[in-house]
Amino acid sequence: MTTEKTTKTSARDKLLKICVTAMFAALICVATMLIQIPSPLNGYVNFGDCFILIAAWVLGPVYGFAAGGIGSGLAGLFTGYVHYVPGTFIIKGLIAVAAALICRAMLKKLGKVVIPAYAVSALAGEMIMVGGYYLYAALLLGKSFAGAAASVPGNLIQGAFGLICGVVIIRIIAKTKVLSKFSTYAVA
Repeated sequence: MTTEKTTKTSARDKLLKICVTAMFAALICVATMLIQIPSPLNGYVNFGDCFILIAAWVLGPVYGFAAGGIGSGLAGLFTGYVHYVPGTFIIKGLIAVAAALICRAMLKKLGKVVIPAYAVSALAGEMIMVGGYYLYAALLLGKSFAGAAASVPGNLIQGAFGLICGVVIIRIIAKTKVLSKFSTYAVA
């Protein structure tokens, strides 16, 4: 009887994570496409990275990768940046992997001191984004290394925006106790 209940709970928890992953993917897609704030560097910043980080902290590396990669990839597809979709899928997914794993490791050492864990893990994830897009443009899109470097300042601003918003929003969400439904890295 105990194993049957454990199996049901495990299947229910997995289904919940899959559903929340799909909701995060949709949120990331919409936040990337619809909420665009003009940047001083000829582009815009969006809330997509913010929600990738939150997905990573709530869902962990595997489901966070799926939410970040799928949501951002769909946003690229829907907005006409088809040539960026494969790179975006991997790069944005890796933001989540790095953020989840680093946050987990830091929380084990720091306990309830969560803001440094969020900030450092987000910084690592966003540096993967900046470097990833630079290499993708230079090596796979055929831009010169100097041409690819032109996108670095804008991506740094996007990363800083995602980091700040992600840390602020996860702290607000954590205070609502909604995260108690997950074995999550996001603690109150």
